[in-house]
Amino acid sequence: MPYRRKVEEYPSDRRIKRENQGRRRASAAAKARRRRRKRQRLLAGAFLVAGVIVVGGLLGTLLWKVVGRFRDADVLSGNTREERELIRENDTKKPLIKEEFLTVNPYSRPAEPLTEVRNIFIHYTANKDTSAEQNRSYFENLGITGERSASAHFVIGYEGEIIQCLPLDEIAYAVKTRNYDSISIECCFVDENGKFTDATYQSLLQLTAWLLREYKLTPNDVLRHYDVGGKKCPLYFVEHEDSWEQFRQDLTDYIMEE
Repeated sequence: MPYRRKVEEYPSDRRIKRENQGRRRASAAAKARRRRRKRQRLLAGAFLVAGVIVVGGLLGTLLWKVVGRFRDADVLSGNTREERELIRENDTKKPLIKEEFLTVNPYSRPAEPLTEVRNIFIHYTANKDTSAEQNRSYFENLGITGERSASAHFVIGYEGEIIQCLPLDEIAYAVKTRNYDSISIECCFVDENGKFTDATYQSLLQLTAWLLREYKLTPNDVLRHYDVGGKKCPLYFVEHEDSWEQFRQDLTDYIMEE
């Protein structure tokens, strides 16, 4: 048997060998960690994409249901496409109205709901030479004085200005037996006989026509306070029946011309 010389291993060689082995193990461990992190990133990305798809699907379903409810609401309320077009068109014909809602109080703005509108009532203020602002202030002050209950949805001044005192979904204290199913319009005047100025008359035509279209009513649904209470209001239209009939005819003509 041939003789093999045993190679003597020095301590430094053993140390180097151990260091090399340690480096190889560290390198392998680092590669394993990188592979693990890569797999984790891939899984996280997959979960994120899946989450986005699920959330997107849920939001899409919710949006579709909301749209469907609005669509169904239109159908249930009778608002066809043609009717919705008429509503939008009516908005463009709305006269210039200054909103000055009264403060909620028991005497002029009880904030009780107006759930239906069957008639539009025409009134006169019974305060000669007072403006729309002054009559609106009178209604407002009733909340302080409490001397009586009175109000109206609108006041038209003798220069034709229109002030809205109450939202249209709240009652006014204007026609005792009909407050819960009607809208009331007060008109200012300067003549002793209660006749309205031309500016007041024209604004009354425009406002009443807009309200009739808004609530799908006809000129026959426009009444005087006198027609349900016996009170001479509006004075001129009560004492001059022909002028009242002419107003309703003018109202019909105004609506037809539009």
